[in-house]
Amino acid sequence: MGERLSRTRERAFIGREEELGRFAQALAGDQQAPFAFYLFGPGGIGKSALLRSLADRARAAGRSLLELDGRFVSRDPADFERAAGPFLEVPGTVLFVDSFEHCQWLESWLWQRFLPRAADDALVVLAGRLAPQPQWTADPAWAALLYVRELEPFSEEQARSLLTTAQVRPELRERVLRFAGGNPLALSLAAAAGTTGWNREEIWAPSADLLRTLLTGLIGEVPTPAHRRALEVVAQAHSTSEELLAAVLPEEDAHLLFGWLRDLPFMESTPWGLYPHDAARETLAADLRWRAPNAFVTMRQRLAEEYLRLLREAPQERVRAVTDELFYLFRELKSLSRLRVWSREDEVHARPLRPDDIDAVLRMAEETEGAASADLVRHWLERQPQAFDVFRLVNTGRTVAFTVRLVLPAPPDPLDLATDPIVAAAWEHTAATAPVSPGEHIGMTRFSIYPEQYQIPSRVIDLNNSRAQAEAARARGRAHGFLVYRDADAWAERLKGVMHDTGARPRVGEHTYGLFSVDWRQVPVETWLRHLITATDVPAPSGPSGFSRTAFDQAVREALPHWRDPAAFGACALTRTRLAADFTDPVEELRALLRRTVDDLARDPRGVRAREALTAGYFSGAPTQETAARRLGLPYGTYRRHLRQGLDLLCETLWKQELFGPR
Repeated sequence: MGERLSRTRERAFIGREEELGRFAQALAGDQQAPFAFYLFGPGGIGKSALLRSLADRARAAGRSLLELDGRFVSRDPADFERAAGPFLEVPGTVLFVDSFEHCQWLESWLWQRFLPRAADDALVVLAGRLAPQPQWTADPAWAALLYVRELEPFSEEQARSLLTTAQVRPELRERVLRFAGGNPLALSLAAAAGTTGWNREEIWAPSADLLRTLLTGLIGEVPTPAHRRALEVVAQAHSTSEELLAAVLPEEDAHLLFGWLRDLPFMESTPWGLYPHDAARETLAADLRWRAPNAFVTMRQRLAEEYLRLLREAPQERVRAVTDELFYLFRELKSLSRLRVWSREDEVHARPLRPDDIDAVLRMAEETEGAASADLVRHWLERQPQAFDVFRLVNTGRTVAFTVRLVLPAPPDPLDLATDPIVAAAWEHTAATAPVSPGEHIGMTRFSIYPEQYQIPSRVIDLNNSRAQAEAARARGRAHGFLVYRDADAWAERLKGVMHDTGARPRVGEHTYGLFSVDWRQVPVETWLRHLITATDVPAPSGPSGFSRTAFDQAVREALPHWRDPAAFGACALTRTRLAADFTDPVEELRALLRRTVDDLARDPRGVRAREALTAGYFSGAPTQETAARRLGLPYGTYRRHLRQGLDLLCETLWKQELFGPR
């Protein structure tokens, strides 16, 4: 079957004669042929199709192939080297890396440290949107070994050939050519549409927005609203698996939708799921955002909440990947542009502290913040060495930065309070605003030291903050999160609406530092992310509730079984919360609030079953939970799962009202 597919691709392949010829010379062992091929050009120009054709030819020549996708390459060069190991060990291996712009930070490392170790007769082909760094094309050592080619659009003759091969009807070809020009992606989409026998000539009318109109014409009438929502998922998610579809569209047939998506001509498959071609994704997302902006935002929220669930439940080795997918959703938000760096120049990767890193860590601390700060680093090296991450440049392996994310349980340790003024200021702030209860803790990025880009937005800060958010989502009992920055005024502006400036300015040595916080009990991670999505300010912190979140949740769960008995309900702790403080009749109004809040859960399709379980279990008069399950016609285990979900949603909703009022 693989050979048949290769033959079919070869017959359908058009153009690129020069690139194919040079590669054939290299496969034949010509000493004058290049060793490395670097192909670049804009999205939709045909890079991936050319790579597949080159791979077919290499396979036919008996070569061993390694095919990697830059979208899914780790930041750690060691991971790349493991994946591409046979290139260094097996003579004649051909390494293909597609979408190289997504791992462009590897470029210097590849030229300097990886490619020179290639096995005998090995070849490498890189394809991406960006041109190579000029020092490699200008390097005399690489000049004879490197073939660089910017791919051009098809000529008119080649474009006609493609449409003829695809059996586009002759009367439509001229309109398609005028519309699509020589763009291979546009021509391929048009060809796919042409084979369906559509006869609406207006589809091929010239337009200023080529790809958007082509996608509209190609998809045509989306079969159902469920299919439209599936498109909203793939337009935003980094990659879409059937499981992800099922999670964010629980009321739909995910298997059917996934099969439909997979058949779309602009969709590609990876081991992690489906993703649309870059140009198609951008066009589809822009079209959906214009046509259905509210649905677009709602789907982003659903995806974010699903990634948060994965962050809590995924194995530790998956945390970074899930965090990257989470923040991929927000890559275009202006609210994050002042906080994050999207460029992949000077890319770094993190790893836990090792003993041989300590001298470099102390040197960087003293160089940037002085001897007093370095002494505090020593203190935390002894107290929480597991809190340290060390960052290395991907292209050279040089150690350039470190961060320290502390976990500080209540009550605070007197030695830490006496030693570190910034930690002491954080505990003083929590005591004055929202005390941390026993069993809870605070998280703090105590140090973020990158001497070459000291405390300005950088990849080090990005990666550290992503990990901090992942930890906040997974941790149990996390009360507050803190960030520490020396340039307090600049960071107060950057963090405006995202984190709160405590106003504390503790001094360490010659420098003062700003302390910024968020109370995760008042603004759970899900709510915080929702504010990022909608570009609205995180609510200002209020005074203490009088109840910790744990005690409040317990009060809600205690009250529900007594809902039908007003006298017993009146003795419950829920009547003593701030929630009931302004009620004229606390018992009746709280009972009405509970019932109304449970009913409101069904506004979200994912809350329908939760509402049914809560209603059957507490409001219907069922004598036992087993009876409630039977009334719903559910297995007891399934009923309990829906009930737990409902209790979690109910407690979160009521806790927000406890802190911020009915608004």
